[in-house]
Amino acid sequence: MSENTSKQHGLISKSNTKMLVMLAIAGAVLSFSTVVGITLIKRMNYQAKVIGERSKVQKQLKANVAAVDSLLAAYKNFDEAPESVIGTSDSNSKIVLDALPSKYDFPALATSLEKLLVSGGFSDISITGSDNEATAEQNSTTPAPVEIPFTIAAKGSYVNLQSLMNNLRISIRPFKILKLDITASAGVDSMNFTISAVTFYQPEKNLEIPLQEVK
Repeated sequence: MSENTSKQHGLISKSNTKMLVMLAIAGAVLSFSTVVGITLIKRMNYQAKVIGERSKVQKQLKANVAAVDSLLAAYKNFDEAPESVIGTSDSNSKIVLDALPSKYDFPALATSLEKLLVSGGFSDISITGSDNEATAEQNSTTPAPVEIPFTIAAKGSYVNLQSLMNNLRISIRPFKILKLDITASAGVDSMNFTISAVTFYQPEKNLEIPLQEVK
């Protein structure tokens, strides 16, 4: 093999080596660019979702702010009406809270029932139930009426019992009678009775703004 041929082979070999190195570099750059491109697209899509959710929140906040004045005016008209929804001089906000209190307050319930029974002419009055105020739900993001069970035991006439049942029926606060047991003796005007019933309260609305994760 001549010296010129040997030089030509050497140049070709170097050229091939350079070509392979360039191809390897180009492949690495292409792979890196592809990974970076995919990452950027995912990040752009995520940012678009975040911006979309933020726009929804801003739109809702603007609508809420715009509705504040009309809401306050409507509440004031409702609460300060010359006559309440049940025809009394009390404010409607008081009527609503009397009808459906926002707290589980069994002692207050027992006191109001006792006054009703005493004024109704009953004796041997006993009001029992569970005072679950410490464990009861006091606020919620989706409040709904919650039962408060109780039992009334007392002694009185049949006419008085009829009046009591009617008072519970027409009460602004809802009462649901579950069971009525009556024990009476012949020739005796008074009778012993036990009423098992439930009333209700509704936890306060929780106005905390929840955090939402954008995926």
